[in-house]
Amino acid sequence: MTSDQMLTAPDAARPALRGAVSGLPSYVPGRRASSAERGAVVDIAALASNESHYEPLPAAAAAVAEAAARMNRYPDMAAVGLRERIAAQLGVTAAEVAVGPGSVGVLQQIITGLCDAGDEVVFAWRSFEAYPILVELAGARSVRVPLDDAEGHDLDAMAAAVTERTRVILLCTPNNPTGVPIAHDRLEAFLRSVRSGVLVVIDEAYVEYADAGSGPDSLALYRAYPNVCILRTFSKAYGLAGLRVGYAVAAPDIADGLRRTALPFAVTALAQQAAIASLDASDEMQARVAAVRDERARMAARLEALGWKLQPSQGNFLWIRADDELRTRLVAAFDQAGIMVRAYQGDGIRITVADPASNDRVLTVLENSVLEAHA
Repeated sequence: MTSDQMLTAPDAARPALRGAVSGLPSYVPGRRASSAERGAVVDIAALASNESHYEPLPAAAAAVAEAAARMNRYPDMAAVGLRERIAAQLGVTAAEVAVGPGSVGVLQQIITGLCDAGDEVVFAWRSFEAYPILVELAGARSVRVPLDDAEGHDLDAMAAAVTERTRVILLCTPNNPTGVPIAHDRLEAFLRSVRSGVLVVIDEAYVEYADAGSGPDSLALYRAYPNVCILRTFSKAYGLAGLRVGYAVAAPDIADGLRRTALPFAVTALAQQAAIASLDASDEMQARVAAVRDERARMAARLEALGWKLQPSQGNFLWIRADDELRTRLVAAFDQAGIMVRAYQGDGIRITVADPASNDRVLTVLENSVLEAHA
């Protein structure tokens, strides 16, 4: 038998992916401009991935340049310097901090560390698209609880969905992609109803953009409830999306387990140094965040005046609920205007808040869409 015949033989034994992997949905990233679009005269506004539109903080860029001179060496696998700096910022100990390649990397460490095959992970839906992927990859079972009418977490329904097999609950606040936060008192009442053996992860990827008091005081809840874990990232407000660094704050034994499940050397020396420098430049970061908040409020007020019905967003993005017909029409209009947005089939469109000029382009598209609908 020839090699070609062996490859095409119906009974040939071949390596096979795990069933969980074969059926795994692909993570859908925010859209990027094609090479043709990048080469055209059109000025593409990339508003699909919730990246910071600002260039890296100068201190972070300088730290990366300095660390690059030593990139022939492995990074500190324990990320001791970064963990100590995060701990000092939050008033915890380094033993309570675990880092990873973005908050999604840390989340994978959480699910890997806590879930066996058949265990359950409860989360709202729609929420962060990586949740079901990471759960299914671990062989666990996703329990999706629909959002409430205000596009936020239905905590009563989530509490009712908890079973003896539940190991982790994921709470995204502000929620991605709807931007709705979870109020502190509602979250505390929820925690009182959840048994202590379930890890409750408060995913705060966008917390820096939230108005004071709009969401929970997660650190206070963490100190009061040992089964709380806080998840944060440097990808959004700190502008380090390309370097991949995030962290969790958890009870020391949980944090130790997360460090044990981490891919060795996953957080590069460049990322570690940039994150430390970014924390040291928090005043500059906060000024940038304040500008995004102002633009978010300006855009929301204008859209509501035009008749668009929005839930108040506390992220660096706006959410437009839309059925598939409206979603298709809006995406086509944005494409025509050279604006990349994030569309969710059957649910709506998420638009990153960027610089005023880009935001004005978004407003023009949505204003024209209203005019066309009433023409």
